[in-house]
Amino acid sequence: MSGHHHHHHDHDHGHAHAPARHDRAFAVGIALNLGFVGLEAWWGVAANSLALLADAGHNLSDVLALVLAWAASILERRAASHRRTYGLGRATIWASLINALALLVAVGGIGWEALGRFSHPQSVEGGVVMAVATLGIIINTGTALMFMKGAAGDLNVRGAFLHMAGDAAVSAAVVVAALLIGLTGWWWLDPAISLGIAVIIAWSSLSLLKESVNLSLDAVPAAIDLDAVERFLAGREGVGGLHDLHVWPLSTSRAALTVHLVMERMPDSDEFLHHLAEELEHRFGIGHATIQLERGDGGRDCRLAAAHGP
Repeated sequence: MSGHHHHHHDHDHGHAHAPARHDRAFAVGIALNLGFVGLEAWWGVAANSLALLADAGHNLSDVLALVLAWAASILERRAASHRRTYGLGRATIWASLINALALLVAVGGIGWEALGRFSHPQSVEGGVVMAVATLGIIINTGTALMFMKGAAGDLNVRGAFLHMAGDAAVSAAVVVAALLIGLTGWWWLDPAISLGIAVIIAWSSLSLLKESVNLSLDAVPAAIDLDAVERFLAGREGVGGLHDLHVWPLSTSRAALTVHLVMERMPDSDEFLHHLAEELEHRFGIGHATIQLERGDGGRDCRLAAAHGP
């Protein structure tokens, strides 16, 4: 398109090191939970408790989920290449998708076991199980808290948070059920509480799954209001119109934008573009902006103006 000016502005440097903040949380969480899995398995054998052994297996799967999420966050920080020009940030989207599916599988296992216990009640183990479950609450809650701050802005971190929070809730259910059964003798409380916890985890997991699928299909990230972005761009001084506006995720914490702006008058310098890119990052968290400026003259519309709406 002759006469058009194409400008690219990348402000990802503000986000490039953001995932590194969680490295310690991943390392500590994995170490603590691996130790807990070993302890739980040992006590499960010693106390002849199938419930403890099953929970150890479940916790081991959550350790693998943490490893997957951490690996994805490391890949996100790798530099782009000629082959992968956007880098490997999408690994975080796939990690969150896999973790969402893993959470639903775990919920299905909890629900299946709970339903089985309604028809075949089992005695809840005594002090050993309660002590181990209490330790599980402490470890999993502590790990979840390390991820809680980043969970709102990063779907990959939210997946790790939900795994740990879910484990803490299951451990709490074991303790509460054991206490209430000891007081009332109602064995059905054990599976009933487990089912309640499973429903709560499933609800959160479905939300994580839905957003992960959307991001994998290049949907606008949920935290970004596309209409607000369009209004902001259209309201800039000198902008007469816009089209071919796209916003999509580069990872679970980074977003990109492309847009064509039809200018009533062209800016005298690149300062207009620098300021626009900075505002897009500050207002909407869009750190990678590619903006094409068009004069809209010559009697010929941009060939993408009709193909894509604004």
